[in-house]
Amino acid sequence: MPVISAPHEFNTEDLYVDLRDMYGYPLHLKCEGFNFAGSIKLKAAASMIEAAERSGALTRESTLVESSSGNLGVALSVIAAAKGYHFICVVDARTNLATRKVIESLGSEVHTVTEPAAEGGFLAARLAYVQRLLSGGPRYVWLNQHANPDNWRAHYRTTAPQIEKQFPGLEVLFIGAGTTGTLMGCARYFKDRPRPVTIVAVDSVGSVTFGGPPGPRMVPGLGTGVRPALLDTSYVDHVVHVPEADTVRACHTLARGGFLFGGSTGTVVSGALSWLAEHRPGQNATAVAIAPDLGERYLDTVYQSSWVRDVYGIGVDGTPAAPETPSARDTADAQGGDAVDDSHELTELPTGALQS
Repeated sequence: MPVISAPHEFNTEDLYVDLRDMYGYPLHLKCEGFNFAGSIKLKAAASMIEAAERSGALTRESTLVESSSGNLGVALSVIAAAKGYHFICVVDARTNLATRKVIESLGSEVHTVTEPAAEGGFLAARLAYVQRLLSGGPRYVWLNQHANPDNWRAHYRTTAPQIEKQFPGLEVLFIGAGTTGTLMGCARYFKDRPRPVTIVAVDSVGSVTFGGPPGPRMVPGLGTGVRPALLDTSYVDHVVHVPEADTVRACHTLARGGFLFGGSTGTVVSGALSWLAEHRPGQNATAVAIAPDLGERYLDTVYQSSWVRDVYGIGVDGTPAAPETPSARDTADAQGGDAVDDSHELTELPTGALQS
C-alpha cells in the first residue's frame, strides 16, 4: 500500500491496456493519467522544479510562470500547492474550461491569451506574455518546458525504463509530440540500448513541429505552432500526422469500450493504428503507445456532441453530421476549427536525417 506525503510522489507506472480485441492490432497502451495531476506531465513538472531548486533559481520568494496548453499547467499547480509556490499559468482560448478550473482550484493563477500571434499562433502569443512577466523582475522564474532538458530527462529516467521492463522485446514505440519532452526522453533511452526499437512520433495535422504547414488545431496537448527547441529528429524513425477529426473518432471508440481517454491519447492511438496498418499489416509486432492523459477534462469538447459537430462536421460516432446551420459554422470559424484535412500523412525519417 503506497503511503505518500506529497502528490508528486505517486504515479502508476505499470498499467497497460491491450487494444487487440478492440482494434485487431497488437497494441498496448501505457496509461500515464493515474496520478494527482491526471497526466504524464507530472513527471516533467517534478523534474524541472527539482532542478530549479537545486540550482538556486527557484526559492520561496519566486513566482513560477509557464506557458501550457493544459496538462503541464495542472501538474505545476499540484506541485506548487504542495510546496507553497506562487504559480501563474499562461494558457490560450483552446484550453479546456475544466483544466482552467482545476488550476485555479489548486490556488494558482490563470492568464488566458485570446488572440494568436501572426507568426507562431497561440503558442507564440503565450510565450510573448511570459516574456512580459519576466520583465517584471528576477522573482519571476520560467521553467520553459519547450527547451528545458529536465523535461526529457524525466522520461529517460522513468517512462522509458518502465516500458523496457514490461516489454523487453519491444519493437515499436508510439509517442505523441507536444513539447517533445516525452518523445525525446524515450527516444534517447531506446537509441542508447543495443537492441533496436522503432520510434514513431505522432503529431497533429496543422502542427509545425516536423516541418508541416501550420493549420487550425482545437484539441490541446499535441502539436505546436513553434518548433520545440528540445526536438532532435535524428532520434525519430517515422512521423504520423493525425487530423483532429480522427482524434475524436479514436476517443469515442475507446470510450465505447469503457476507456475515457483524453485528446492526446486519441491522437496517439489513431496514429499508431494507421502506422501499423501501413508498416506491419498482419504482423504480430510488439508495440506500445503512450497514453498521456484521461478524458474528464475533455467532456465539454471532444466528448460534447454539439462541439464536435460544429468544429469537425461529424457526429460522435465519427460519421458525417447533418449540414451545419450558419450559426454553427460561424462558431467553428470563430474557434479556428475549419479546413481540417481528413487523411493521415506518413513521413519516414532516415536515421540521422533532419538534425535539429
